[in-house]
Amino acid sequence: MEEINNIEVVPCTESDYLKPFRAHYNQNGTKKSWDFMRTHDSVSVLIFNSTSHCFVLVKQFRPAVYMCEWERTKKQPPQSAEKTEEGAAEAAAPESQEGQSASEGESSSEWPPASAGITYELCAGLVDKPDLSLEEIARQEVLEECGYDVPADKLKRITSYRSGVGITGAKQTMFYAEVSDDNCVSAGGGEPREGELIEVVKIPLHEAMTFAYDERIPKTMGVIFSFIWFHNNMSPKYKISTNV
Repeated sequence: MEEINNIEVVPCTESDYLKPFRAHYNQNGTKKSWDFMRTHDSVSVLIFNSTSHCFVLVKQFRPAVYMCEWERTKKQPPQSAEKTEEGAAEAAAPESQEGQSASEGESSSEWPPASAGITYELCAGLVDKPDLSLEEIARQEVLEECGYDVPADKLKRITSYRSGVGITGAKQTMFYAEVSDDNCVSAGGGEPREGELIEVVKIPLHEAMTFAYDERIPKTMGVIFSFIWFHNNMSPKYKISTNV
C-alpha cells in the first residue's frame, strides 16, 4: 500500500467524480461569486464486531491528503536553530527549484513518505447507483471493503450531514452495522477494478476513544463522531467501557 512512485500532477479537465462550477449571486444587495464542485453524495458505516468487541475501519492511501501534506511541507519556513555548515549548505536550495510545481517533476527525495497520505476511515462509498437504496449501497460497501455480509435491514441509520460545505456540500448518510465473526465471508480489501486498495483494521473497543483523540493518527471526522455516538448510545447496552 505504501509503495508510491512515479507521481505526476496534471490539470483535471474531465472527471466522473468532480464537476467544478462558479456560482454568481446577490446576497443582501451584495454581488458575490463562489467556486464549488458538484460530486456524489455518500454513505458511511460504523462497523462493530460483537464477537471480538472491536470496531472495523479501513485504511487506505488518499492522494488528496498526500498532496496537501506535500504542499504543507514545502511551505514550512527554514529551521532557525543552529546548523552545521553542511546542514546550512543543504538548506540553501536555488530559488528556481523551490518554485517548481509537482507537474514539473521533483526528485523522489523531495516527496514525503507514502505514509503521509494514509488515513483511517469508516467503511464508505459513493451514492452512484440510482436503483439501490442507501441501505443497499451501504451493505455492498461493507461486503466489498470489509468482507462482512450484513442484511440491509440490519443497518441502523445514525444520521446524515453535509461534508465539505465550502467546496462540495455533498450529503453523507452514516449507518451502524453490528456484525459477528459469523458474518465474515471474505477478507475484504475493496474492489480492485475500481482502483481500491484497502486494508481492514480492527480497533479494540477499550482503545477506541484514545484512538479517536490521538492527533498523530490521521483519521476522518466520521471516525471520531461515530465512536462518540457509540459511547453515548451503545456502550450502556453492552455495559462496557470505551475508555473515556
